[in-house]
Amino acid sequence: MMTFLRSVTLLREKVADMDRYPFSIPALRHLETLEFHPQVTFLVGENGSGKSTLIEAIALSMGFNAEGGSKNFNFSTRRSESDLHEYLRPVRGTRRPKTGYFLRAESFFNVATEVDNNPTALDSHGGVSLHEQSHGESFMALVTNRFFANGLYILDEPEAALSPQRQLALLRTMDQLARGQGSQFIIATHSPIVLAYPHARIYQLAPEGISPVLYEETEHYTLTRDFLLNRERYLKRLFEDGCS
Repeated sequence: MMTFLRSVTLLREKVADMDRYPFSIPALRHLETLEFHPQVTFLVGENGSGKSTLIEAIALSMGFNAEGGSKNFNFSTRRSESDLHEYLRPVRGTRRPKTGYFLRAESFFNVATEVDNNPTALDSHGGVSLHEQSHGESFMALVTNRFFANGLYILDEPEAALSPQRQLALLRTMDQLARGQGSQFIIATHSPIVLAYPHARIYQLAPEGISPVLYEETEHYTLTRDFLLNRERYLKRLFEDGCS
């Protein structure tokens, strides 16, 4: 299968100090080369594991705006990105994407404002103000109207806006675009629903480094499964510990 982004490599010899942020994050300290699935790649890990920092750097290394949007977006509300992208070397495939988008949950409001202020961008996002829709509606409007075939889509915690039902709708759209229309997705997520997409590679970011993991081996799956099967026991233990 052909792909747009084959891998990224950390140019470790150019990093003057591996003890400074973001290289001080344990998972990123161990980063060498990360190879992507031609269709869907997931990054998972605890809060603070570095997955959002890494996916932001991947997006910037591919020419996307730090706060999100397509490559035509060029705005900055408040600079907060790390300089990790300056030390990443992306290895592109022989194909070039015809379109693409970087979505990050924490700055989607800023992207929506930029879209509202640009009539051309508003038309390409469905013609209805993203701010006049609920968070979930605006996100699905983006996916429905702006995600096309042969695109590179980099998403940071897309589930933040979506109900479980709409997370399933996202999976269906992803499958149509990835397997049916030649698109590639790279996604950082906490959602066991989104993570369940079957045609994907999953990387777990941990203090020991970044390594591939099966869906059933992720904490997102095991903890959710065990909680649903043993809800009363989990809650009893949780509240007893909280009162001790």
